[in-house]
Amino acid sequence: MQPENGELKNSAADPLVVSYLSIRRAVGVTGLALPLLLWPGAWLVFGVPVQDNMSAYYHTPARDVFVGALFTMGVFLYCYRGHDWIENASANLGSISALGLALFPLDAGKNPLEQQSWVGYMHMAFGAALFLTLAFYSLVHFPNYHWPNWRWLTWLVPNWLRERSQQEPAEELDSHELERNLIYWASGLVILTSMAAMGAYLVMPAWLKAYFNDYRFLFWMEWVALWAFAAAWLTKGRAIVADLAVAALALPTEFLKRHAGHKW
Repeated sequence: MQPENGELKNSAADPLVVSYLSIRRAVGVTGLALPLLLWPGAWLVFGVPVQDNMSAYYHTPARDVFVGALFTMGVFLYCYRGHDWIENASANLGSISALGLALFPLDAGKNPLEQQSWVGYMHMAFGAALFLTLAFYSLVHFPNYHWPNWRWLTWLVPNWLRERSQQEPAEELDSHELERNLIYWASGLVILTSMAAMGAYLVMPAWLKAYFNDYRFLFWMEWVALWAFAAAWLTKGRAIVADLAVAALALPTEFLKRHAGHKW
C-alpha cells in the first residue's frame, strides 16, 4: 500500500531515515565522482593522461585519489544497514571488495589476466565482487517487487522476492515507485552488460585487444558501470537530481494512465 504524502514526509523527517538516505547519497556521489576525479581531475592537477583502466591510476601521482575514493566507498557501505541479513551481507561484501581494491593494487603495466603476483589477482577478484554486489543491489535490494495491480506479471518474480518487498518499510514507498524501479533495473543491467563487455575484451585476440586499447576501452566501461550504480544509489537516496529524473520518467506513465484509463 502506498503511503499518504503526509506519512512519507513524517517518516522522511525521522533521523534514522535521514541517516540511511544520507549514506545512500554518499555512496552514489562517490561512484559519480570517482571517474571525474581520475579524468579529467588527475589530468588537470597532476598531468596524468587517461589510463588503460582505473586501477592503473594506482601507479600514478593520482593514487591517493583512487585509494581514497575506494576507502570512502568501503566505509559508507560498511556503515549501511539494510532491511534484512541478506542486504546487510551484501553491504559488507561490497565494503570488503572496495577496501580490497584499494589495498591490493593491480600489477603495473600488466594485462589484467596476466598478473605476476597474487596481489594483482586479488585486485581482479575484488573488482568483480564489487561490481556484482552493486548490480545485485540494483536488481534485488532496491526495486519493489510487490505489484498488486500487475498480477499477470507476478510469475516473473520469485515468491521470496515479492514477500520481501511486502515487508519494505512505508518510508521507502512513494507514488513514483514504477519509475524508480525502471532506474534500478536499468542500472543493474548496465553494470552487468559493462562487466560482460570487459570480460569479452580480456579474452580477445591480441591484435583486436590492441585496437580497443587505443580507445581505453576498459576505462570507459568502468566509468559506465560506476555511473550506473551511482544513479541507482542516488535514486534510492532521494537525491534532488535523481528525483528530477524520476519525475521526468513519470510524465509518460501519467499520460498513459489518463488516456488508457488503466490503474497502474
